[in-house]
Amino acid sequence: MNKANKNYVLKLYVAGNTPNSVRALKRLKDILEQEFEGVYALKVIDVLKSPQLAEEDKILATPTLSKILPPPVRKIIGDLSDREKVLIGLDLLYEELSEDDFEE
Repeated sequence: MNKANKNYVLKLYVAGNTPNSVRALKRLKDILEQEFEGVYALKVIDVLKSPQLAEEDKILATPTLSKILPPPVRKIIGDLSDREKVLIGLDLLYEELSEDDFEE
């Protein structure tokens, strides 16, 4: 898969410095460094400090990861502990499967 032709824009919504927020940020950074090889922009938004941003983006729970680009917009709620679910949510694992597993 050629990931270099894509740029990922992500927002991670957290509520302060809670264990779930810290865990989600750490796991996300691990995934991004391994899978996205520097072709991403990540903005971490603390909904306690910027509740208007969460309201504008219709964030109802934290932590929530929102993939803005490439389309479509996707949201993943939770501490991002399920690596496969995160990759599917970011359309990364699906692309790998579609290229490798569906060729005739």
